[in-house]
Amino acid sequence: MPGDRPPEDVLKALEKRRTAPVYLFYGPGEFRMERVLDRVKASLIPEGVRDFNLEIVYGGEAEPDEILQRARSFPFMADHRLIIVRRTEAFSPEGLGKFLPYFENPASSTCLIFVASKTDFNKPFFKALRSRGWAVQFEEIRTRNLVPWITKTASEMGLSVDHHAAAYLAEIIGNREGELYSEVEKLSLRFGSQVGLDQVRESVKHSRVYTVFELMKRIGSRDQKGSLLALNRFLEEEDKRDAPLRVMGMLNRQMRLLWQTKHLVEKGGEIVDVMKKLALPRFSAAELVQQAKAWKGHELERAFALLHEADGRIKSGSRARPVLENLILSLQGR
Repeated sequence: MPGDRPPEDVLKALEKRRTAPVYLFYGPGEFRMERVLDRVKASLIPEGVRDFNLEIVYGGEAEPDEILQRARSFPFMADHRLIIVRRTEAFSPEGLGKFLPYFENPASSTCLIFVASKTDFNKPFFKALRSRGWAVQFEEIRTRNLVPWITKTASEMGLSVDHHAAAYLAEIIGNREGELYSEVEKLSLRFGSQVGLDQVRESVKHSRVYTVFELMKRIGSRDQKGSLLALNRFLEEEDKRDAPLRVMGMLNRQMRLLWQTKHLVEKGGEIVDVMKKLALPRFSAAELVQQAKAWKGHELERAFALLHEADGRIKSGSRARPVLENLILSLQGR
């Protein structure tokens, strides 16, 4: 049985003016998915006839029979029709079943793309798409691929980003592809053809993403006043519902990195050992080694218990801001 295709297969086919008659686009890499969909639209359907040959419909709103009737229609003054079916998971099992006969003999002039946020490959609809090699999985960028992704994306914009600058950006933003793309785009517009670490540091200071990064830095350095200021600034700027959980996630990561760094250093490890073991850029490893000196082993072990307790309070409905403020004060208490 064929495996799921990577998005690159779709792009390579587009370059040769070839596509599969049907695709299933799924996975957590939504930003990348939308970029590939844009490429399909631009490559497959000329702009002048796009209104006649491009349709976007939604599961739960459009009927399968109606979608199939359009899929079997000939394109108008063009070689292809493109139908994008969003929210595929909203169809009933019976509705999904109506597409199965079409998969046996799809129209060669139509590209029918199903987009799903949830999939179950034990069900006939999804199993049929996968078995024909039409399933395309969009994964989030893995941590080890962030720096190459940044430099490649920047290059496509005509921007050269050196390795240290790309590593710094990856450390701050993480694998949130949309935010990474936005930051690279801002760097390109602001600085032109080449940027280094100083330019990236200057640019991200104006990003709300920088605030949570600064919060972790202050906590790691046991800067109590600075930590509280950074926390409140972050909670004011971020989405009120998701911000507390994001802080908790970042705090868990920061404490874990500090504990691992301290363990490595106590065994005689140096910055280069932290870099290799924790897969971190040099500046992050150096900062962690410095911060770990301010913590005792039992304090870091106690931190995990405090984090678990605070997480339980937030999830049980306690007001997040005072819980987080008390957590920071407790973490940094001697």
